[in-house]
Amino acid sequence: MSNPLLTDDEIATALKDLPEWTRTGASIARTVEAPSFLAGIELVRRVAAEAEAANHHPDMDIRWRRVTFTLSTHSEGGLTRLDVALAREIDRLAQES
Repeated sequence: MSNPLLTDDEIATALKDLPEWTRTGASIARTVEAPSFLAGIELVRRVAAEAEAANHHPDMDIRWRRVTFTLSTHSEGGLTRLDVALAREIDRLAQES
C-alpha cells in the first residue's frame, strides 16, 4: 500500500502539534532524555513494539539515557502520515516513561 509524501505545508502543520520534533530534510527527529539508562531501554522496547505493530520502524540511537528517534518512510523517500502517527505515539510513550 502506497503512502503519499506529505507536502511541506502538511509537515509544518503536523510539527505544530509535535513541538519536540525537528525536521531535517526527509526526516523528523526527537531526542528523549530518560530518567535512567534502563528507562531509556524500556522506552525503546515499547516504541519497538508499537513500530512492529504498525509495520513502520524508526531509526533509534541510544546514548546512555538519551534516545534519539528518527522517522522517515524510506520506501516513499520522505515523510508520510505514518511518520506523523508514529511521532505522536512516541510522544505518548515518552510522556509515560
